[in-house]
Amino acid sequence: MIYLTAKRGIDIFVSAVLLLLLSPLLIIIGICIILTSSGPAIFWSERVGVNKRLFSMPKFRTMAVGVKLVSPEAADPDDIMPTRLGKFLRKSSLDELPQLWSVLTGDMSLIGPRPMLEYDNVREERYKRPEIFNVRPGITGLAQVSGRNFISPKNKSRYDAFYVNNMSFGLDFKIILMTFGAVLKTNLVK
Repeated sequence: MIYLTAKRGIDIFVSAVLLLLLSPLLIIIGICIILTSSGPAIFWSERVGVNKRLFSMPKFRTMAVGVKLVSPEAADPDDIMPTRLGKFLRKSSLDELPQLWSVLTGDMSLIGPRPMLEYDNVREERYKRPEIFNVRPGITGLAQVSGRNFISPKNKSRYDAFYVNNMSFGLDFKIILMTFGAVLKTNLVK
Protein backbone atom coordinates (compact mmCIF):
# COMPACT_ATOMS: atom_id res chain seq x y z
CA MET A 1 0.00 0.00 0.00
CA ILE A 2 1.38 3.39 -1.03
CA TYR A 3 0.12 5.03 2.17
CA LEU A 4 2.09 2.68 4.47
CA THR A 5 5.29 3.04 2.42
CA ALA A 6 5.00 6.83 2.40
CA LYS A 7 4.10 6.86 6.12
CA ARG A 8 7.27 4.89 6.92
CA GLY A 9 9.35 7.28 4.82
CA ILE A 10 7.86 10.26 6.66
CA ASP A 11 8.53 8.53 10.00
CA ILE A 12 12.21 8.00 9.13
CA PHE A 13 12.71 11.54 7.84
CA VAL A 14 10.84 13.36 10.64
CA SER A 15 12.31 11.29 13.48
CA ALA A 16 15.87 11.71 12.14
CA VAL A 17 15.46 15.47 11.73
CA LEU A 18 13.83 15.87 15.16
CA LEU A 19 16.50 13.78 16.89
CA LEU A 20 19.17 15.94 15.29
CA LEU A 21 17.47 19.27 16.04
CA LEU A 22 16.40 18.30 19.56
CA SER A 23 19.67 16.63 20.57
CA PRO A 24 20.80 19.59 22.77
CA LEU A 25 17.43 19.52 24.59
CA LEU A 26 17.58 15.74 24.96
CA ILE A 27 21.07 15.98 26.49
CA ILE A 28 20.00 18.76 28.87
CA ILE A 29 16.93 16.81 30.03
CA GLY A 30 19.06 13.68 30.52
CA ILE A 31 21.62 15.59 32.62
CA CYS A 32 18.85 17.20 34.70
CA ILE A 33 17.30 13.79 35.43
CA ILE A 34 20.66 12.39 36.55
CA LEU A 35 21.37 15.45 38.73
CA THR A 36 17.96 15.53 40.43
CA SER A 37 17.31 11.84 41.17
CA SER A 38 19.12 8.54 41.45
CA GLY A 39 19.04 6.19 38.50
CA PRO A 40 19.46 6.42 34.74
CA ALA A 41 18.06 9.19 32.55
CA ILE A 42 16.39 6.77 30.14
CA PHE A 43 13.93 4.08 31.17
CA TRP A 44 13.39 1.15 28.79
CA SER A 45 10.17 -0.85 28.98
CA GLU A 46 9.04 -3.89 27.04
CA ARG A 47 6.12 -3.04 24.77
CA VAL A 48 3.97 -5.01 22.36
CA GLY A 49 4.45 -3.79 18.82
CA VAL A 50 3.39 -4.69 15.31
CA ASN A 51 2.37 -8.36 14.96
CA LYS A 52 2.55 -8.60 18.78
CA ARG A 53 6.35 -8.56 18.63
CA LEU A 54 8.04 -7.27 21.79
CA PHE A 55 10.40 -4.32 21.60
CA SER A 56 12.15 -2.08 24.13
CA MET A 57 10.78 1.45 24.18
CA PRO A 58 12.78 4.33 25.68
CA LYS A 59 11.35 7.20 27.69
CA PHE A 60 12.92 9.74 29.96
CA ARG A 61 12.67 8.34 33.49
CA THR A 62 9.98 10.24 35.38
CA MET A 63 9.44 7.87 38.30
CA ALA A 64 11.54 6.91 41.30
CA VAL A 65 13.76 3.88 40.71
CA GLY A 66 12.05 0.60 41.63
CA VAL A 67 8.45 1.74 41.08
CA LYS A 68 6.15 -1.03 39.83
CA LEU A 69 5.44 -0.70 36.10
CA VAL A 70 1.68 -0.66 35.48
CA SER A 71 -0.64 1.05 33.04
CA PRO A 72 -2.16 4.36 34.21
CA GLU A 73 -5.62 2.74 34.31
CA ALA A 74 -4.45 0.04 36.72
CA ALA A 75 -2.21 2.20 38.91
CA ASP A 76 -2.94 2.71 42.59
CA PRO A 77 -1.99 6.08 44.08
CA ASP A 78 0.86 4.24 45.87
CA ASP A 79 2.19 3.08 42.46
CA ILE A 80 2.64 6.64 41.21
CA MET A 81 5.85 8.14 42.58
CA PRO A 82 7.08 10.67 40.03
CA THR A 83 10.21 12.65 40.65
CA ARG A 84 9.84 16.42 40.89
CA LEU A 85 11.26 16.83 37.37
CA GLY A 86 9.25 13.79 36.25
CA LYS A 87 5.97 15.56 36.98
CA PHE A 88 6.95 18.35 34.59
CA LEU A 89 8.27 15.96 31.93
CA ARG A 90 5.03 13.98 31.96
CA LYS A 91 2.78 17.02 31.93
CA SER A 92 4.69 18.54 29.02
CA SER A 93 5.05 15.13 27.25
CA LEU A 94 8.81 15.73 27.00
CA ASP A 95 9.32 12.27 28.54
CA GLU A 96 8.14 10.84 25.20
CA LEU A 97 10.93 12.38 23.07
CA PRO A 98 13.30 9.36 23.29
CA GLN A 99 10.62 7.36 21.48
CA LEU A 100 11.77 9.12 18.32
CA TRP A 101 14.59 6.56 18.40
CA SER A 102 12.01 3.75 18.24
CA VAL A 103 10.38 5.48 15.28
CA LEU A 104 13.72 5.77 13.47
CA THR A 105 14.54 2.08 14.09
CA GLY A 106 11.12 0.91 12.90
CA ASP A 107 9.60 -0.32 16.17
CA MET A 108 7.16 2.60 16.29
CA SER A 109 5.53 5.22 14.12
CA LEU A 110 4.90 8.88 14.81
CA ILE A 111 1.16 8.13 14.74
CA GLY A 112 -0.51 4.86 15.63
CA PRO A 113 -2.14 2.83 18.40
CA ARG A 114 -0.77 3.17 21.92
CA PRO A 115 2.28 0.98 22.61
CA MET A 116 0.98 -1.57 25.13
CA LEU A 117 3.01 -2.80 28.09
CA GLU A 118 3.87 -6.50 27.79
CA TYR A 119 1.97 -7.30 30.99
CA ASP A 120 -0.62 -4.54 30.79
CA ASN A 121 -3.33 -5.10 33.39
CA VAL A 122 -6.01 -4.02 30.92
CA ARG A 123 -4.71 -5.85 27.84
CA GLU A 124 -7.94 -7.88 27.45
CA GLU A 125 -9.57 -4.88 25.75
CA ARG A 126 -6.69 -4.57 23.29
CA TYR A 127 -6.75 -8.27 22.38
CA LYS A 128 -10.46 -8.01 21.54
CA ARG A 129 -9.38 -5.84 18.59
CA PRO A 130 -6.52 -7.74 16.91
CA GLU A 131 -6.28 -5.25 14.03
CA ILE A 132 -4.55 -2.90 16.50
CA PHE A 133 -1.44 -5.09 16.21
CA ASN A 134 -1.32 -4.92 12.40
CA VAL A 135 0.51 -1.58 12.46
CA ARG A 136 3.36 0.00 14.41
CA PRO A 137 2.33 1.68 17.67
CA GLY A 138 2.67 5.44 17.73
CA ILE A 139 4.14 8.17 19.88
CA THR A 140 0.78 9.83 19.48
CA GLY A 141 -2.53 8.57 18.23
CA LEU A 142 -6.27 8.95 18.30
CA ALA A 143 -6.62 7.38 21.77
CA GLN A 144 -3.92 9.63 23.20
CA VAL A 145 -5.52 12.84 21.92
CA SER A 146 -9.07 11.78 22.77
CA GLY A 147 -8.65 11.80 26.51
CA ARG A 148 -5.31 10.19 27.29
CA ASN A 149 -5.60 8.58 30.75
CA PHE A 150 -9.10 9.91 31.36
CA ILE A 151 -10.95 7.45 29.12
CA SER A 152 -11.70 3.81 29.76
CA PRO A 153 -9.51 0.99 28.40
CA LYS A 154 -12.48 -0.09 26.27
CA ASN A 155 -12.74 3.34 24.63
CA LYS A 156 -8.96 3.56 24.14
CA SER A 157 -9.12 0.27 22.27
CA ARG A 158 -12.02 1.57 20.19
CA TYR A 159 -10.06 4.68 19.22
CA ASP A 160 -6.99 2.56 18.35
CA ALA A 161 -9.08 0.20 16.20
CA PHE A 162 -10.83 3.12 14.51
CA TYR A 163 -7.45 4.57 13.59
CA VAL A 164 -6.16 1.30 12.14
CA ASN A 165 -9.35 0.79 10.11
CA ASN A 166 -9.36 4.38 8.79
CA MET A 167 -5.66 5.29 8.41
CA SER A 168 -5.03 8.12 5.99
CA PHE A 169 -2.86 11.20 5.65
CA GLY A 170 -5.90 13.32 6.47
CA LEU A 171 -6.51 11.47 9.76
CA ASP A 172 -2.77 11.60 10.57
CA PHE A 173 -2.73 15.37 10.00
CA LYS A 174 -5.78 15.81 12.22
CA ILE A 175 -4.13 13.74 15.00
CA ILE A 176 -0.94 15.84 14.76
CA LEU A 177 -2.98 19.03 15.18
CA MET A 178 -4.94 17.47 18.07
CA THR A 179 -1.65 16.40 19.70
CA PHE A 180 -0.31 19.96 19.71
CA GLY A 181 -3.66 21.15 21.06
CA ALA A 182 -3.71 18.51 23.81
CA VAL A 183 -0.14 19.28 24.92
CA LEU A 184 -0.79 23.04 24.94
CA LYS A 185 -4.07 22.60 26.81
CA THR A 186 -2.43 20.37 29.42
CA ASN A 187 0.32 22.92 29.99
CA LEU A 188 -1.91 25.99 30.05
CA VAL A 189 -4.47 24.50 32.43
CA LYS A 190 -3.31 24.30 36.00
